[in-house]
Amino acid sequence: MVAIVNSMGLFGLDAFEIKTEADISTGMPSFDIVGLPDVSVKESRDRVRAAMRNCGFDFPTGRIIINLAPADIRKEGPLYDLPILMAILKSSGQISMKLDDSIFLGELSLSGELRAVNGILPMTIKARECGYKKIYVPAANAFEAAVVHGIEVYAVDKLDTLFLHLSDFKKITPSVYDYEKQLTSDNLPDFSQVKGQQQAKRAMEIAAAGGHNILLIGSPGSGKSMLAKRLPSILPDMTVDEMIETTKIHSIAGALSSDAPLITHRPFRSPHHTVSAAALSGGGSIPKPGEISLAHNGVLFLDELPEFSRAATEALRQPIEDGVVTISRVHGTLSYPCTMMVVAAMNPCPCGNFGSPVKKCICSQQAVNRYLSKVSGPLLDRLDLHIEVPPVDFNDLSSKETGESSEQIRARVNAARRIQLERYKDDGIICNARLTPSLLRKYCVMDEKAENLLKNAFERMGLSARAYDRILKVARTIADLDNREIIGFKHIGEAVQYRGLDEKYWSKSK
Repeated sequence: MVAIVNSMGLFGLDAFEIKTEADISTGMPSFDIVGLPDVSVKESRDRVRAAMRNCGFDFPTGRIIINLAPADIRKEGPLYDLPILMAILKSSGQISMKLDDSIFLGELSLSGELRAVNGILPMTIKARECGYKKIYVPAANAFEAAVVHGIEVYAVDKLDTLFLHLSDFKKITPSVYDYEKQLTSDNLPDFSQVKGQQQAKRAMEIAAAGGHNILLIGSPGSGKSMLAKRLPSILPDMTVDEMIETTKIHSIAGALSSDAPLITHRPFRSPHHTVSAAALSGGGSIPKPGEISLAHNGVLFLDELPEFSRAATEALRQPIEDGVVTISRVHGTLSYPCTMMVVAAMNPCPCGNFGSPVKKCICSQQAVNRYLSKVSGPLLDRLDLHIEVPPVDFNDLSSKETGESSEQIRARVNAARRIQLERYKDDGIICNARLTPSLLRKYCVMDEKAENLLKNAFERMGLSARAYDRILKVARTIADLDNREIIGFKHIGEAVQYRGLDEKYWSKSK
């Protein structure tokens, strides 16, 4: 007798239906799994056999064949344990209930307990789209699946609980996700704790309002990392679509907390400078998301930028521009979204004091040039704002006054972002940093004085076409913060000054 139990599979961000087919026939006892399974799927045979016996079921002694259809897509992970067990029980006649409207997912322990698996959210969304009414998942994944409305989610801690429910002896209450509970604000570091650094704070506000990339350069202890770590506290609110898309990526990577199954605050990723290019972009035989995709809709913070390997930093160039990273491996080519803000921090030289008004630099000019040249021109071009963070004055440090809070700054950022959302509602983008060349001409209209200033700056500073575009995007954000539709002289003037460090530092290293 052939029995079919429904399950789901994953390939990148895309989930797909899996029909777990079981056939038990007479012959030499065997247990085979076909349908392009990986090693962890093949190991399901031992887990399923032990779980059945330890939970009081009879394991069939005939020839058992499990087919995971469609057979042309590679299956990986232990999530097929539960559907394989259900298919065997159904094929052997040990259960008879109808399961056509249900999806089963989960890894089994040898004692019959269910363990969490990755990628539950995208698979639940796909199950709902395919018209399934119920989904049975490990208890640790239940709230993640319950984020999706329109399908009943049942949390299963062990097989006994599942069969009591299916037999109508003791029903499981469907899991419900409480949005309001998780949407409460986290205790993020606040900008009011930052002493001085008014220009850097202003630049961070502009970056947050327009989704721009930013470079912070200054001597050790000037507050670069402190500023970067407070950026999430002023970023605009996430939309529901952004929450779901970001959570899907973290779900696939296994980076979700069971206590916070939906990501409601923009992610902040800060990989160590020893990270490899593959860890940044993503990898594996079936590619998994890397750091740049885990930072999607949030911030990727690269502290000590020159200390990252050249391969790692250069791997950022295309994803920064396109907002998508494509990874090719033996078993397939996958694309993951990575629309992120890149915040980079660095010292101006090996000792950190080059250009400092307080401490003398002990590095040779050759050492300074060599250090700065680790940051390539193309990568530098893709960082919209370049900010010098000077040492903090003693009077600022010892001041008892508290600075402007993140809540106050965030109110202005949200107001500017609302303007952008309304402006670009028909163009498929949400912020100024994502303006295409054609949209730049449409939306970045300057008055005559502003146009003349930009022309003079372009010729004097020897800017590239990309730098020209990015100055316009930053000026558009500054005008939005000023609630002005036409970009004026002061908006261009402020945007141009955020490109001045190229000339101060990198012109000497060339």
